[in-house]
Amino acid sequence: MKLVRTKEELRTLRRKWIFAGEKVAVVPTMGALHAGHLSLVEAAKQGADRVIVTIFVNPKQFNNPDDLDKYPRTEDTDAAKLAPYGIDALYVPTPDQIYPNGFATNVSVSGVTEELEGAHRPGHFDGVATVVSKLFLQSRADLAFFGQKDYQQLQVVTRLSEDLDIETEVIGCPTVREEDGLAMSSRNVLLSPSARAIAPAMYRAMLEAASRIQGGTPVDMALEEARAAILAAGYTDVEYIELRTSKGLKPATDLSQPTRLLSAAMLDGVRLIDNIAV
Repeated sequence: MKLVRTKEELRTLRRKWIFAGEKVAVVPTMGALHAGHLSLVEAAKQGADRVIVTIFVNPKQFNNPDDLDKYPRTEDTDAAKLAPYGIDALYVPTPDQIYPNGFATNVSVSGVTEELEGAHRPGHFDGVATVVSKLFLQSRADLAFFGQKDYQQLQVVTRLSEDLDIETEVIGCPTVREEDGLAMSSRNVLLSPSARAIAPAMYRAMLEAASRIQGGTPVDMALEEARAAILAAGYTDVEYIELRTSKGLKPATDLSQPTRLLSAAMLDGVRLIDNIAV
């Protein structure tokens, strides 16, 4: 595994791989790696000849400065976790490699970004779209692997790759969960022990809501019951819990097409998100 700090180093490696006719995959991350990230690395290894993992805590996708400051930064631990997987490059760019002096371009995806996370985190998806565009172009990867846990983000990066004719195919991989059902997230380490015990309640409430909707309960009623259950478990706020179409994330009132149930809630000062197919 080669540690790479600059885009020129990355391009030099990429040129060698192109010349050899090898397929390249990229797994973009912000570090603080867990089993969910490593499952993406495993999928990338199966799908490509060469694998690049990127670590960059992107300031442009944080609308709360405190959230950016608290985000875990664990490069050495991350590198140790990646070592057994035999990846080809760990790209940890310095800020100037992504946003050099005078950087003035913003990538904005409309439609799919405007509600759910977009409504609660203004500018977040512009930051995601901009940094992902940079990483796709710097790596020139054939494939990019993202987790379905950030389902709206997956929709955003898929749309930008298609709309901008970037020759990087976006692959979504299933959410990896703890034994008690909590979706793995780098933010989970910020939970106190008592809050960690409460955290799986959101997933349980979502499963119950999905079951009730499948059984014929009106969507609004099932979602209101889920919201109440999440709050009763000890969450302090439910920002949203909604049923949306799997493609395009349009509001859904029935199961006439594939749908996802998506939720975001606050617990112990930590914002947790999750989604499941219905």
